[in-house]
Amino acid sequence: MNTTDLVAKLTARLGPKGVLTDAAALSPYLTEWRGKFSGRTPVAALPQSTAEAADVVRICVESGASITTQGGNTGLVGGQIPDGEVLVSLKRMNRIREIDADNDSLIAEAGCVLAGVQQAAADSDRLFPLSLASEGSATIGGLISTNAGGVHVLRYGMMRELVLGIEAVLPDGRVLNGLKALRKDNTGYDLKQLFIGAEGTLGIVTAATLKLFPRPRAREVALLGVEGPRPALALLHRVKAMTGAVSAFEVMNRLSVDLVVQNVPNMRDPLPGAPFMVLIEFEAAHAEGLRDAIEHALAGALEAGEAQTALIAENASQARDFWRVREAISAGHKPEGAQANHDVSVPVSKTPDFLARTDAAMQARCPGVRIVAFGHMGDGNFHYSAMQPIGMAPDAFPGAALTQTVYDVAASFGGSISAEHGIGVARKADLVRFKDAESLSLMRTLKHALDPMNVMNPRALLTTEV
Repeated sequence: MNTTDLVAKLTARLGPKGVLTDAAALSPYLTEWRGKFSGRTPVAALPQSTAEAADVVRICVESGASITTQGGNTGLVGGQIPDGEVLVSLKRMNRIREIDADNDSLIAEAGCVLAGVQQAAADSDRLFPLSLASEGSATIGGLISTNAGGVHVLRYGMMRELVLGIEAVLPDGRVLNGLKALRKDNTGYDLKQLFIGAEGTLGIVTAATLKLFPRPRAREVALLGVEGPRPALALLHRVKAMTGAVSAFEVMNRLSVDLVVQNVPNMRDPLPGAPFMVLIEFEAAHAEGLRDAIEHALAGALEAGEAQTALIAENASQARDFWRVREAISAGHKPEGAQANHDVSVPVSKTPDFLARTDAAMQARCPGVRIVAFGHMGDGNFHYSAMQPIGMAPDAFPGAALTQTVYDVAASFGGSISAEHGIGVARKADLVRFKDAESLSLMRTLKHALDPMNVMNPRALLTTEV
């Protein structure tokens, strides 16, 4: 690859604002936000249209250069950080192309920030329901490429279920024009699904048609103290059945909340002493009857012993305070030394058994290990972190062995080693271990068929070996 020639061709096509080569300008694109992954690139290309993105791909292919695509750089498994590849950032492709409120759909370019899409939907009296902690910086292209989840999967599904159509640049520079806004299109393979969760390995998503919903007119938030995961599971089924309005069901173990209070400024424990906390959000088309249904359900849970304490937010400020505790958990345990962090899922029915068996296995392997377990119990997804015992030297912490134990237990329940964060570069070896051989073979066949020269994100998810 002749870097000078490549930069000249990219600059001629994109103009000086569309090409970055200066080290200071490139720096924000080359380090993952937690500092766990850093990389290098000779040049970053920032196309402003699909036509420009297609030409960038053609130029790279002709020059023998591979590509790493980046959205908001909020990924957690390193797939967005280049290691010598050309970096293609979609941040300048940030237009809302169309809103069709009568069709409950919206077309957004890949560089649109999630919070902006949420606001655009709200401005049309609609809801785009994907919600996660990084919504102020995560982009639509990245969210599609990683099949993002978030807190409302229980009600609305993951990103895969929120996409009606996709526009994408293929590895040879051709453009797939698939931005239909149809709920029904039974004309063969659903090609858009190839790019959702593919982590940029099959092409560059440049725009998407997204599914919108009516805006809920009533929202209530409750926080409960429970004895542990098993009563929390019973509580989940109770509130779903008795209200029909559950949009989020989040859980937090005791240590996760303690560390938030300890390490995050201006935070307080809303339920001191509760062994396990459950945060529930309810949504409905109108307020009439919703509060009564919630109070009736929670009273039944208290009477049945499924909950020890229950609080219902009295106003929007208190609801935000409840959510702030949940959203601050990652920041709360970040300063606690060496740790192994996991994003696993198991069938909802198996969540109590998974936590009990994993906690026991962690203690057996590393006595005194500290466990932070929190996340989306309503859809079976836990963010499970094992942290070094107090007094242990960081380099003595057996993080890699603990990770394999967590994955083994999840797999024994028919679970997944990655619920919503993807594989990236961090979990490639684990994918080979835990994904069945036929699925891996078919994934590699697809990759080779669409990208035989291994241009797109060549280090992420898979290799082209068959």
